[in-house]
Amino acid sequence: MTITPKTTVHTLLKEHPFLLDFLAGYHPEFVKLTNPVLRATMARMATLERAAAMADIPLNQLMIDVASAIETQTGHNPGLADNAGAGGVDAERLKALKQIVLDLHAGQPLDDLSKRFSDLLGDVEPSEIATMEQQLIDEGLPVAEVKRLCDVHVRVFASALDRHDRVKTPPGHPVNTFQRENDAIERETASLRAAIEQTRAAGPEGWSTKRDALAAALEGLRPVETHYVRKENQLFPYLEKHGIYGPSTVMWGIHDDIRAGFKDAVRLAAADNPEPALQAAEWVAQAIDDMITKEEQVLFGMAMENLDPAEWVEIRAGEGEVGYAYLDAVPAWPAAGGERTFVSLDTLTLGRTPKPAASGLLELETGALTAAQVGLLLGTLKIDVSFVDENDEVRYYNEGERIFPRSPGVIGRKVQNCHPPHSVDKVQQILDAFRAGEKDVADFWIEMQGRFLHIRYFAMRDAAGTYRGTLETVQDVTEIRALQGQRRLVDW
Repeated sequence: MTITPKTTVHTLLKEHPFLLDFLAGYHPEFVKLTNPVLRATMARMATLERAAAMADIPLNQLMIDVASAIETQTGHNPGLADNAGAGGVDAERLKALKQIVLDLHAGQPLDDLSKRFSDLLGDVEPSEIATMEQQLIDEGLPVAEVKRLCDVHVRVFASALDRHDRVKTPPGHPVNTFQRENDAIERETASLRAAIEQTRAAGPEGWSTKRDALAAALEGLRPVETHYVRKENQLFPYLEKHGIYGPSTVMWGIHDDIRAGFKDAVRLAAADNPEPALQAAEWVAQAIDDMITKEEQVLFGMAMENLDPAEWVEIRAGEGEVGYAYLDAVPAWPAAGGERTFVSLDTLTLGRTPKPAASGLLELETGALTAAQVGLLLGTLKIDVSFVDENDEVRYYNEGERIFPRSPGVIGRKVQNCHPPHSVDKVQQILDAFRAGEKDVADFWIEMQGRFLHIRYFAMRDAAGTYRGTLETVQDVTEIRALQGQRRLVDW
């Protein structure tokens, strides 16, 4: 194996157990590794880069000394590399992982590939699967293909992934909250599977007596939507800030598949279409369970490796704007004054532009307002407003009774990454037309949960006609469309 800054301590100890004694004697900070519990958690997530930062020692020196210790013990120099090429993952190991997935795509039998995986690789780290997905996308494999392979390769890798301990974080930490939700979601998928089994056992003649129970079990999974929306709007933007796009792009596509599958299952059950309804419900249960596996064994570990403590505090601060699935309460975190407090919330801007002093006036074209007044004005509008600058980065959204959820993590994010993969091409087409001066407005309207929504995009140009960004508005016009006759001011 080649040693890189992203090589985990866990990987090193698994390959060379004698390094445990070496590291414990190398620096007092690493004595913690002699504790089996800490070794099973901290070492699995800690890269050499992070270990060096924890011990406040030069990364290059740590890598050189570890390689020297391996050469002294084994007679083989493992070699050193930076993060280029394989993204910090052993190049040969990554190549083997990618080939297995490509062979899946080519149709080779799953059993044969499972054996190859076990023989060649034995174990796998979350970061390696994440890097594999991203490189497949970067090398030209369409996101839709990687998404299609996702459920298959999760099952191929399942035996290795299951050996990973669950990421451990304190109550109230965003990962801990996602995990608590996953526990609840698994109970709901188990209930759905039980309802499917009972309905099948009752036969066609028993459908009428079991249909309501099946429908109720499906409804029990509806809050999963909030779990996915919070991932998309809170966690994914921070991964993207670290250059990690592949896994989040793939997952969002699968979220959309699950959403569509859920709607189909509910519709088929309501339409008294027994076998198709049961098949659709089975697919939903399996897809949701597979997503839990990928979250627990890949996403959370990868996020813990890459995001810093202050970023987790920012994520936690914005969660309430999206909400939680199945949880009545989420503990406060970080604990005020406790050792888990990484950074004061008062020191964070949450990605927002600092506001001028309350006494200062913002000179506008037809008047002057304080920053507070501007915030109140936009927040009082019964219209969702979002602004994307000329670089396609989200710079603002108003707070209030929003129709589509937003959270602070979206600020600074590329707008293309704020939309499901299947609609990105259309978003890009609109932005390109605005930027080229070919169009100034794009209008859409949809019906959602009995409401009629009007969605509009406006090109924003300065006095010289230069494109300076896009304004998006979303308005619930259900009541407006129903208006008839007239109501004058004097009638109020």
